[in-house]
Amino acid sequence: MHENLVIVESPAKAKTIEKFLGKDFLVTSSMGHIRDLEKKDFGIDLQNNYEPKYIVSPDKKKIVTDLKKLAKDAKTVWIASDEDREGEAIAWHLKEVLKLDPSKTRRIVFHEITKDAILEAIENPRPIDENLVNAQQARRVLDRIVGFEVSPVLWKKVKPSLSAGRVQSVAVRLIVEREREIINFESTSGFRVTAVFLVPGANGNAVELKAELNKRFETRDEARQFLEKCKTAEFAIGDIVKRPSRRSPAAPFTTSTLQQEASRKLGYSVSQTMSIAQRLYESGKITYMRTDSVNLSSLALNTAKSKILSMHGEKYLKTRQYKTKAKGAQEAHEAIRPTYIDQEEISGSNQEKKLYELIWKRTIASQMADAELERTTVTINVSTASELFQATGEVIKFDGFLRVYMESTDNEDESSDSSKTLLPPVKVSQPLRAELIQATERFTQKPPRYTEASLVKKLEEQGIGRPSTYAPIITTIQNRGYVVKEDRPGIERAFVQLSLKNSKLDEKTKTEITGAEKSKLFPTDIGMVVNDFLVKYFEQIMDYSFTANVEVEFDEIADGKRVWNDVIDEFYQPFHANIENALEVSERTNGERLLGDDPVSGKPVSVKIGRFGPLAQLGETTEEGEKPQFASLRPGQILETITLEEALELFKLPRDLGEYENKKVTVAIGRFGPYVRHDNKFVSLEKGVDDPYSVDLPRAVELIEAKREKDRNALIKTFEEEPELRILNGRWGPYISYKKKNFKIAKGTDAEKMTLEDCLKIINEGPSPKKGRKK
Repeated sequence: MHENLVIVESPAKAKTIEKFLGKDFLVTSSMGHIRDLEKKDFGIDLQNNYEPKYIVSPDKKKIVTDLKKLAKDAKTVWIASDEDREGEAIAWHLKEVLKLDPSKTRRIVFHEITKDAILEAIENPRPIDENLVNAQQARRVLDRIVGFEVSPVLWKKVKPSLSAGRVQSVAVRLIVEREREIINFESTSGFRVTAVFLVPGANGNAVELKAELNKRFETRDEARQFLEKCKTAEFAIGDIVKRPSRRSPAAPFTTSTLQQEASRKLGYSVSQTMSIAQRLYESGKITYMRTDSVNLSSLALNTAKSKILSMHGEKYLKTRQYKTKAKGAQEAHEAIRPTYIDQEEISGSNQEKKLYELIWKRTIASQMADAELERTTVTINVSTASELFQATGEVIKFDGFLRVYMESTDNEDESSDSSKTLLPPVKVSQPLRAELIQATERFTQKPPRYTEASLVKKLEEQGIGRPSTYAPIITTIQNRGYVVKEDRPGIERAFVQLSLKNSKLDEKTKTEITGAEKSKLFPTDIGMVVNDFLVKYFEQIMDYSFTANVEVEFDEIADGKRVWNDVIDEFYQPFHANIENALEVSERTNGERLLGDDPVSGKPVSVKIGRFGPLAQLGETTEEGEKPQFASLRPGQILETITLEEALELFKLPRDLGEYENKKVTVAIGRFGPYVRHDNKFVSLEKGVDDPYSVDLPRAVELIEAKREKDRNALIKTFEEEPELRILNGRWGPYISYKKKNFKIAKGTDAEKMTLEDCLKIINEGPSPKKGRKK
């Protein structure tokens, strides 16, 4: 019998806490939530004040049995789940399911896993906060209602197997609206004029001074006229202005800012950042990672102060206490920081070390002095024109916090570094010689697509979601196939460049690659069609301010100002009426768009969402039995922008490439991507290398032979008596293939020595192979 039982959510957290508590404490884990809403029958009693119907998850039944036994044997049960709403709900479910005696149950919370924090929590237990539990329950119930009532409408009106989510659908809307801004964006061009002037240096060598004209010209002719004026112009320094400036450090990390900065600096996805941070927290290295507070404890401030004084001295210290600006910030009491600020480095995986270093630097920098800078602007007069050239430079007079850390930004364009250059020494009225003046055609930039990090920033700005929901939102919209995160190649674009050098004016047309995207979020066709349907028929749940207001109501429930059932009822009554109305009045949609007629056959060409994704259709089913042709859209093509010409290209497949071994070779696109067909066998084209519209016969033969070689290497043994039975080498080792079914061979078995009897024994006695999921 144990004196004390401590229950936490994860084994890693249990292991860390166990180190700080003596032999009188047994620490175990519930492995997260032990129960959830029933999946069948809605899981909510709509007639009984929206009472949730909870069941213990099948995979948690053994854990619950073990916990019940341990709790029965313990004198005191300490529930030490996380301190946010989700953690409070886990504590409440444990109390209910394990039927814990209130007199011997204690709830403890802490936002860092250190010995002091754990012992202090045990000294100050508190009851389970029913208001926090109700706020989590309200979120869960509301999300279940939206998902369960809207999804069937999508199945009937758009496509089977679709789903909707209260917050996820709004996130998809942000991405769809940004995509449409980009589609409708019309780029305009202008001419940016830059110059390289030569300034005499101290040792007689000329030093370059780079400058930009304070005006952009709309047309090539205007730019050319200006450069013509520069042929005979004299250039001289008109003015030198020096302005001191200061730069302050960013606040310590919240969940949102950590996700953004880890994305920009380390290239981590939002969910990746959260799982690494979870490991750091559970091993006692950082404070709780779900927070929207920028506050630091007095202990943290004092530790940071000591570290800065020992590393850099008094001059670099400036103690600050940041104020949280986020609406309803109450998920935790402190920013994300190292638990032991004096530790610059930790042991762990490479990813854990990198994220910890980022958190450590940000925390230390937040308590350091401002950087002192001097910004210099030099104006250069042109004797033959009223326009001026300007050169800007920045000198760091005192590095302050920059010695440790500099925050990244989302759009660091090519011109952003110009202000950080050091200018050569110059004097007012000093003449300059123009080495090169260039007028380059530049184009207005379309709005940027969202990255995972910039989407989190937007959600936070709009008040949509809370720290614990950002990562699940982004994961869910990708898993549902409404959004894809991918790289896209840019396109080649021509631009004009005029150059003036040694009084000679030269004009060239150059090319550049523009619009390349890396790890950006794109809406899929089905995502756009579903979004349009929901916006049209479910205006309430798709409204940004409504979604943000619901979060405020959850906060009010958590503060005990609202009753959760009342909040749900206010939402449900008009929402359910909306569902019934939508089922009645909405039209079935598959995003179909008529592109025109095929000039050869005269048949109509359209695009729409098909069973396996977006496709083009040529012709229609006729009474004479003629059927239309279908072709899948290519990657990067979308229903809204594909042209008739592009759609007609799709029907050039399957392509006949010629013959190999007296048998026809064709290339086509199937459900699983492009392939070559030969002798009734299929060989996939190499992704990112082969294009089905341009691949030729020699390359197809190369792929056919490579597949044959692979198959030869995969074959271990065959039997004359049973030609259908083969022993093959697969991805996870040798296996038996028989009558289109596969059977495992026990690890360590020498497959080459197996007899036909051995194989048949495995087939007859072994477990039957798993059935594929029903379509």
